[in-house]
Amino acid sequence: MREIEIYSHGDLTLPENEVHVWQVDLEEPDGRVDAFWQVLNREERERAGRFLNRAHGAHFAVAHGVLRQLLGRYLDAAPEELVFTCGEHGKPELAGRHGGSGLRFNLSHSHRLALYAVTWRRAVGVDVEYPRPRVNIESLAERFFAPVETEMLLQLAAERRREGFYNCWTRKEAYLKARGEGITVPLDSFAVSLAPGEPAELLSCSLEVGEVERWRLLALDTQEGYTAAVCAEGDDWMLRRGEWRNG
Repeated sequence: MREIEIYSHGDLTLPENEVHVWQVDLEEPDGRVDAFWQVLNREERERAGRFLNRAHGAHFAVAHGVLRQLLGRYLDAAPEELVFTCGEHGKPELAGRHGGSGLRFNLSHSHRLALYAVTWRRAVGVDVEYPRPRVNIESLAERFFAPVETEMLLQLAAERRREGFYNCWTRKEAYLKARGEGITVPLDSFAVSLAPGEPAELLSCSLEVGEVERWRLLALDTQEGYTAAVCAEGDDWMLRRGEWRNG
């Protein structure tokens, strides 16, 4: 499948048969962080200020400032005017005068990279992870993954298991975020593909009838060292990728 690049300059259009995924490097000089800080609301500023690590707080401010800029461009609205609320299980969504616009989104950030997925009237989830070398992947898989996923993971050569583990983790997270339920759903109640080089796929699900047919999973190529995936409703959409350029 061909991915078409889009950029932050010029008008943004989002057909209903497209899923846009943007990536942003969160490392910014202090002056730029201050600019993002200005578009945040009071709650977002308080959350950014609670990080003990100053760099992590700056990353949060940039990630959420870019979210406001990005959605504002799609909605032709000032970033600071956007109002957000959380769904039943904590997934952010637009509220206020833009709450009925039909614009859906999801944000994930890890280390210094953020990914944003944006759609019209289509549930969507995205996840990015920066693999940590000291994580005991076999133990975590046996604790959280579906039995078939653990079996697939252990069948991989030892040097490929970490890649397989994070393939699995990001795909499961993207699916749960698309459903809007997060950790309220047991991770072993559904299974995804994980073998390096194989397409991302929801293999089985015991949550509801028709879930496998309802959703489409895709792995995402991002910056070197990261693993990522996106999940959206239906199979009639095309992925478009972009890099948000600040300034």
